[in-house]
Amino acid sequence: MDAISAAVQAQREFYASGRTRDIDFRRESLCRLREALLASEDRFCEAFREDLHKPPFEVFGTEIGMVSKEIGHHLKKLRKWARPDRVLTDLLNFPARSRVLHEPFGVALIMSPWNYPLQLALLPLVGAIAAGNCALLKPAHYSTRVAEVIAAMIAETFPPEYITVVTGGREVNRAVLDQRFDFIFFTGSPFLGRMVMEKAARHLTPVVLELGGKSPCIVERDANLKVAAQRLTFGKFLNAGQTCIAPDHLYVHRTVKAPLLEQIDACIRRFYGDDPERSPDFGRVINDQHFQRLEYLLRSAGRIYRGGRTNRETRYIEPTVICDVGEEYPIMGEEIFGPLLPVLEFDRLENVIARINARDKPLALYFFTSSDDRRDLLLASTSSGGGCINDTIMHVTNPHMPFGGVGTSGMGSYHGKFSFDTFSHHRSVLQKTTRFNPSIPYPPYLRKPRWIRRLLG
Repeated sequence: MDAISAAVQAQREFYASGRTRDIDFRRESLCRLREALLASEDRFCEAFREDLHKPPFEVFGTEIGMVSKEIGHHLKKLRKWARPDRVLTDLLNFPARSRVLHEPFGVALIMSPWNYPLQLALLPLVGAIAAGNCALLKPAHYSTRVAEVIAAMIAETFPPEYITVVTGGREVNRAVLDQRFDFIFFTGSPFLGRMVMEKAARHLTPVVLELGGKSPCIVERDANLKVAAQRLTFGKFLNAGQTCIAPDHLYVHRTVKAPLLEQIDACIRRFYGDDPERSPDFGRVINDQHFQRLEYLLRSAGRIYRGGRTNRETRYIEPTVICDVGEEYPIMGEEIFGPLLPVLEFDRLENVIARINARDKPLALYFFTSSDDRRDLLLASTSSGGGCINDTIMHVTNPHMPFGGVGTSGMGSYHGKFSFDTFSHHRSVLQKTTRFNPSIPYPPYLRKPRWIRRLLG
């Protein structure tokens, strides 16, 4: 507790020096972060293999590469984003100059989860640095090896009074959240998100919560089944299903259910071979606790269409497709977060929309169709943090779009300029002339002509 408190105080003093507000300092810091990240690729690949059995190509594509791309985008645009915005001045305040200044909050706390432990720690950090903040990172304890490498890399790259990492379990989480920060960015479960928000409320600290939920995928009868199967299989079983925006469950039109399942089975075999346990490209469940939870969901679900094999010793769960699933089944009662795909069939899209709207708003929504009318109906009738039409999860890779949740799936957004905006306070400043001083706003009011009301309303 004392060490964490001292670290936060040191960051407050460093922020007060004003160094982080300098644009060249921010750009230099981003460059140093990218250089350190790329130089640490081998260390991270080894750590990911130990924590999640993640293949090197996937480590680069979903972790290192995404962060490097984000840094490049910020370096290209930062000077433009950081400039004050000139805005129009209304007639009531004329003559005056109106501007919006983009200021850092100060000392930011970034808490990241275990499923994408590097990406989800450093992507927010890029925004914090670009906006001019100091930052304290608290990576998840479950992905222990990756957290250790992150801590070592940051310690080798930045002074702790600017950016530092603290590691540990729940006691460290509680100690960190007992500190007063100027901004908190949290990625994790809705359950933990409520705890973070409760702690932040004590200091009225603004928060961004990137949470999760059951993200549905819908395949209409007019969809391209071959493409749908490939993109759905990729999105679902990437990182062994441990992706917050993975398709959680599948609604498929009953007339195309059989051929779609055949295509999904063929994709799984093509991606991971006849025995995915031996595939170098298929991951493992993070720990025994999550393995046991997934095993229970598997055993209490419907009819296994393909897959179903497990290995407790290695925490392996085969890519599994489950049919004859009811809405009341345990697997439909919580976010799966694993390589289990329950399949439900439908006759009318309106019925699926009603089912989706009966649940909490999801982090993502996926729809495969060739009909613009059906697409528009779904988008107009539902709400989600984001999503794709005729694809899954790839919306997260576009730095020009915000990524975030809605309702219980989160609040606030980031990526690209949205990260800069999220970690910035946008300060409105009205500067008036003193050469003359119109009496319009001043008492006595009874003598004011009636036309002045037009300026006020």
